Amino acid sequence: MTDPSPARLADLAAHIEARRPDDLRGTRIAAGELTLEVVPGNLVAFVEFLRIDRTCRFATLVDITAVDHPDRMPRFDVVYHLLSMHANQRIRLKVAVREDDLVPSITSVHPSANWFEREVFDMFGILFSGHPDLRRILTDYGFRGHPLRKDFPTTGYVEVRYDEAVKRVVYEPVKLVQDYRAFDFLSPWEGARHILPGDDKAGAR
Repeated sequence: MTDPSPARLADLAAHIEARRPDDLRGTRIAAGELTLEVVPGNLVAFVEFLRIDRTCRFATLVDITAVDHPDRMPRFDVVYHLLSMHANQRIRLKVAVREDDLVPSITSVHPSANWFEREVFDMFGILFSGHPDLRRILTDYGFRGHPLRKDFPTTGYVEVRYDEAVKRVVYEPVKLVQDYRAFDFLSPWEGARHILPGDDKAGAR
């Protein structure tokens, strides 16, 4: 288990801020976790610093994801989680970007970022400059939209099925088998008159 002690995290944040002040827009310690807000253009150099600096040694890339804030500008946060097995610590990086911004790929520092960045592109539509093969990874190549954006419809835009007549997969507009229903959020015991066959006889005894 990593060490989340506030004193160690504060010392780490102070060390990073002193060494790389131009790379950061801010730091925050909350719930035993250190988050660094990074200037997008300095991302690759900053991640490389975190990997090789003797105090940091964040050599393991755990994950890359994103958060959609549709009512905020810039709209997205690209989020990186790094692990230092040497120091037994974790760190989170956030890069705030607009829809049309290019985020520098960190595959030159962490080759494992390749598929992570492809997933973020696929799910959120965020583009990574310098990526060796930026294409969809979870959805079909002809898929429309980006499913983890908060304005993506729950039904999607098209449905995919195998057509026996033409012997191939076809794309069609979504057709719902029933309209959306208004749910009252009552449990079955509150919303139903009888639950099981015979329950209606219980009050007749």
